[in-house]
Amino acid sequence: MLDNSVLAGEILRHGAYVCVRLANGADARAAATAAIPALAEKLGLENEFASAAGPPAQSIAFLRRHDATPGAIDDDGVARADAVVHVAAPKAQPVDDFCREAARLLGSLARLRVIGGVVRPRTYTGAAMNNFAYAHQVVQQPGRVMPNAFLVPMNKIAAWWAKDWMERHTYFLPRYDDEGRMKSEGHALASAAGIPYLLRRTYKSTSEPAPEGAYDFVTYFECADADVPTFHQVCASLRDVARNPEWKFVREGPTWHGRRVATWSDLFSSVR
Repeated sequence: MLDNSVLAGEILRHGAYVCVRLANGADARAAATAAIPALAEKLGLENEFASAAGPPAQSIAFLRRHDATPGAIDDDGVARADAVVHVAAPKAQPVDDFCREAARLLGSLARLRVIGGVVRPRTYTGAAMNNFAYAHQVVQQPGRVMPNAFLVPMNKIAAWWAKDWMERHTYFLPRYDDEGRMKSEGHALASAAGIPYLLRRTYKSTSEPAPEGAYDFVTYFECADADVPTFHQVCASLRDVARNPEWKFVREGPTWHGRRVATWSDLFSSVR
């Protein structure tokens, strides 16, 4: 009854964040002229920058570095990336083809670190939780409206994966004592302030836990300039184990903050 075979295995979407770090001495202008736009067109990837009602079915997005904050997991490929390119599609092949060909096109100009995974049906979302959270979540807006992008990869420790799915579920909800007093908010309430302001998407590893060198979850957020403090507020609430005991089991990689730009060449306009 409690084994994980009851969890949905269907894959709805595949996605990858290609973290691009220019090699020492590489010419940013040469990188800007790489044939990445032609590759995206060949693969049928449509730009997310102008999207106002969710991303295209097969999408690409360009994120230029603003800054990064270290996490418990060291990952220079993410933390020191000059740019991140997001690609997503219902099938794996366009994503895989883009990652492989981008590495070939950039050659010695850049080091690439690819992180990502898949989207599966929601695991712990019944009708009430859907109405509480997902029915009010912000959808993707054009890059000029919501220019900030945050990439936050993370793993859960072995003790989390040793739990059955019902016990894991309890960490997403508030906990109460025998008198009905709330002891902790849980994930849902700790993150509630971001629902109307932060676009969120999460890719999961195809296996649980993820293999060595990969992440269990790659979370991503977009928001307007005015809502950047809300992003940091939500992160602080989730990291507070008194409010959200789930985070005892979380180890985060770097938090990479970028700005959404319209084109591949825009990624390198501020790189020296």
